[in-house]
Amino acid sequence: MSGGAPWRLGVDVGGTHTDLVLLDADSGRILIEKVPSTPANPAAAVLDGLARLVGRGAAPEDIGFFAHGTTITTNALLEMRGARVGMLIAQGYRAIQEVQSQARDGNPFDYFFKRPDPIAPQSLTREIPGRIDYRGNELAPLDEEAVRRAARSLRQAGVEAVAVCYLFSFMNPAHERATGRILREEFPEATISLSSAVLPRLREWPRMSTTLLNAYLEPVLVRYIGDLADGLDAAGVETPQRFLMQSNGGVMPFSAAIAGGKTVHTMLSGPAAGARASAWLAPDEADAGLVTLDMGGTSCDIAFIEGGAPLEVTESEIGRRPIAVPTLDLTTISAGGGSVAWIDGAGLLSVGPRSAGADPGPACYGKGGSEPTVTDADILCGYLNPAHLLGGAQTLDLDAARAALESRIAQPLGMDIHEAALGIRRIVDMRMADEVRVVAAKRGVDPHDFTLLPFGGAGAVHAASVAEELGMRRILVPERPGAFSALGLLCSDVVHDYVRSELRPLGQVTPAHAEAAFAELETRAAEELVAEGLDPAAARHLRELDLRYVGQGYELRVPLDGLGEGGLDDAGMAEARTRFDAAHARIHGHAAREKDVEIVSYRLRVTVDVPKYRPAAETAPGATLPEAAVLGERAVHFDGGRPTATVLVDRAALAPGVRFAGPAIVEQFDATTTVPPGWTASVDGHRNLVLERGHG
Repeated sequence: MSGGAPWRLGVDVGGTHTDLVLLDADSGRILIEKVPSTPANPAAAVLDGLARLVGRGAAPEDIGFFAHGTTITTNALLEMRGARVGMLIAQGYRAIQEVQSQARDGNPFDYFFKRPDPIAPQSLTREIPGRIDYRGNELAPLDEEAVRRAARSLRQAGVEAVAVCYLFSFMNPAHERATGRILREEFPEATISLSSAVLPRLREWPRMSTTLLNAYLEPVLVRYIGDLADGLDAAGVETPQRFLMQSNGGVMPFSAAIAGGKTVHTMLSGPAAGARASAWLAPDEADAGLVTLDMGGTSCDIAFIEGGAPLEVTESEIGRRPIAVPTLDLTTISAGGGSVAWIDGAGLLSVGPRSAGADPGPACYGKGGSEPTVTDADILCGYLNPAHLLGGAQTLDLDAARAALESRIAQPLGMDIHEAALGIRRIVDMRMADEVRVVAAKRGVDPHDFTLLPFGGAGAVHAASVAEELGMRRILVPERPGAFSALGLLCSDVVHDYVRSELRPLGQVTPAHAEAAFAELETRAAEELVAEGLDPAAARHLRELDLRYVGQGYELRVPLDGLGEGGLDDAGMAEARTRFDAAHARIHGHAAREKDVEIVSYRLRVTVDVPKYRPAAETAPGATLPEAAVLGERAVHFDGGRPTATVLVDRAALAPGVRFAGPAIVEQFDATTTVPPGWTASVDGHRNLVLERGHG
């Protein structure tokens, strides 16, 4: 193909496999590749998958859009292999990183509780004289010579990145900006993270933690993007439209990530793509209520989608470290196909949190792994076809899986090998179901009323068991579940979030003052869009206020959509207060309408539309399972029973409208779907596989 760059490529790097989805924007045709991930250099797997797609007829010069989701920053943090970080802080406040906050994660009665090691140790922390007060006034000038001495000493100490976090810099960034200028003069090879650029909002420790994380991980991300960009250039992919998935469900250009201050927005890059795809590709279910189950090789990510959009939070924790940027509300647990089964000190069967990952992977992969995993249990129970993984491109070693389970689990516990395999499945399925219950309880919803949407390489294998445990009666398996997150990268717009704190009573804020605050954020957004090669005139703006009752320690985000067309006025400000009271009553069960309200922060979300994948709808007349779709029969060990003769179904041969009853195993290139006894499956007009319990 040529002339117009019709191909759009989405790439998702997982713990075991790297998924690539190539979409022909003209015809709607999709090509999928799954290749083993390469943890030592994740870009190698991306380029390997790209080479395979090129070998299937996709000309690299015709790829006009590249979007990428990755867990490289998350993994670097969890494995503590980021940069060597130094920090500059206001004089007298170097202990903030040590004290952090009074909150304890985990058991508050743990006498051996220990906070995570500081990212910037005291030996690499420098106090800088100079002071800004809470109104943004300068109380003492910045000691520029102290900054120069600090820069030289940190450079001599081998620091790679510097975090700068002065008091009240969100009210007046002048001291931090001057510090950044001096650091670039004295220490040009270091990456610089200013808290006034990374997170200009109040609360000292969350702001400092987020800035430190950005400094710690930015060199990792910049090196990776540089290597990947060079590899794309060498492969002939010339498009400047190269995007990276963000935690908020939008994408940003590579240039935005390299420019600095944006690294922390990629911490949930991979999982966010799947949640965004769920909302976009299953809109009816997303309106009514969806629970997503993204089960890959190393972990399972769970999200709730209500009202057509994934839920969001503005503060979260990763690796026990606070990060205060907007992210989709995702929960990650150690429940993947590569999760290792083992016997604990009490002689009980356990699964995870350790994973076999991509190298060596589960025992059945035949790459030297000797420990039994969830995937090994799945193959022994008959759920997976040893000769059909990735359409036959990868065969599974059944004997290696049997030997691992027999020697490590079944014999020590005195169990039949199939009982051991079913026990492993039961543990991991219960863990996922329990996590859904916890999240549902926090949201105040009943998962029984929701549809379960599984994806990832292992999600559809385990979905029915999880649904039965939760009392859920409907499952929606997307057309390409194993590559669903990669497809989600082709369903996302460019999204940037901006925030600026200014604590002030709402009644004292004039519409003109609020307009000026938003105008400042909009100007910054426009400048960044131009630098990224995007048109600010094409952007959509969503304004929000963080509001709280005076004296509260938390605030709520209040959207201002529909207010202030042509500028906020007194009526718009009053309506913002009304919306806050309503939101407080909805979330907390009460509203104090007689109390004063104060503004904590101004927020701006800027969205630039990009062309997105839209599946075509087809008519779905009722039909029975065609003979051509039946691949044969296999004995499958369902929970607690003897092996059951189970029909094997080729998903590629299922047309919309086809309906059949379980037990069945539906096989396709990128995933396997289990339809247990008591469930029926049907294909809807978008070629989703709909499983329903108790219908037949």
